[in-house]
Amino acid sequence: MSTTRSTGGPIGVGFIGVGVISDTYLENLSSFPDVEVLILGDLDVERAKSQAAKHGVPASGTAQDVLDHPDVQVVVNLTIPAVHAEVSASAIAAGKHVWTEKPLGLDRASTAQLLEDAKAKGLRVGCAPDTVLGPGFQTAKREILKGTIGTPLFAQTSMQWQGPEVFHPNPGFLFAKGAGPLLDIGPYYITALVSLFGTVDKVAAMGLRAQLERTIQVGDRAGETFPVEVPSTLSLLTSFEAGQQANSLVSFDSPLARQGIVEIHGTEGSIFLPDPNMFEGSISYVKPFESFGEAPPVQERIEIPQEGTVTGRGLGLLDMVRAIAEDRPHVASGELGYHVLDIMLSAEESAASEEFVAVKSSVSEVPTVPVDFDPFASTI
Repeated sequence: MSTTRSTGGPIGVGFIGVGVISDTYLENLSSFPDVEVLILGDLDVERAKSQAAKHGVPASGTAQDVLDHPDVQVVVNLTIPAVHAEVSASAIAAGKHVWTEKPLGLDRASTAQLLEDAKAKGLRVGCAPDTVLGPGFQTAKREILKGTIGTPLFAQTSMQWQGPEVFHPNPGFLFAKGAGPLLDIGPYYITALVSLFGTVDKVAAMGLRAQLERTIQVGDRAGETFPVEVPSTLSLLTSFEAGQQANSLVSFDSPLARQGIVEIHGTEGSIFLPDPNMFEGSISYVKPFESFGEAPPVQERIEIPQEGTVTGRGLGLLDMVRAIAEDRPHVASGELGYHVLDIMLSAEESAASEEFVAVKSSVSEVPTVPVDFDPFASTI
């Protein structure tokens, strides 16, 4: 590891950014014996102090306090997307490994530089989503790898609903550059597909903004309007180097709420994966008809029992910490996060140009999580 904590105990973790999502991270990380949260930092130091008291974290302060903490070896970056790359770069410069919320950054140059700097220092970068480490997705992936649906050919994914302003008291940032349904929700679906099929070589997309302004529906600012800076609905077509294709819909404009749809269709069957925004869920598949008369019979879904330990956000950080100790690749890597970002930026460019866009980055084979991976059993 990069810093010099000599106790031989859990790996020290510090947070920069303690917004709404920090609660679930803190709840889960406190249950993993391999890591220990030592300090929380935020622009709002009082909020950091309150979160520290709520979750039993011994220290709080500013982002710089986190970077200066001698026992912090991994920084969890939960800031807004616009500063993800900047904050992660500061952590790398301070000699810390980084786990960052998605997306890895908002442009290719700064995020590529971040990964280069980390590699030069011998540091790891991990990037959400880590739902692909959950037993729901991993059970389905193992089933695909063992040939249950034959050779995968194409995928369909969908996430559509009316938008976050119906529940979020400050939703404007979710419609700003660096967000929208593509960069906010798209990473779950694209990461799942890349984890199954590998590198994407080109994308095509169409996008629209149903409204140029939207209205906050809840909270103290209910009734206020805010601008929509990015497409609020996008349709994507992705082509993978290995030959598969996928079509995906992400929308904040649909009166019909339908999300979590990930279907993989192969030469010998079709498999239905759990919602990629979740760590668990039902998995099933169907086999093709052999023959039938005038009307096809009803296809019966065959259920696949989920295997593995269920937990939540922070699982990718834990895997990264263990991967460092075991000198192996971690699953939710910076390389994977960069490729997913490159795909999404290419999709934005395609929607603007109305042409296919080549994706220049690539990704190594994404590791599969062993069935016996136990987050609650210490490996230190």
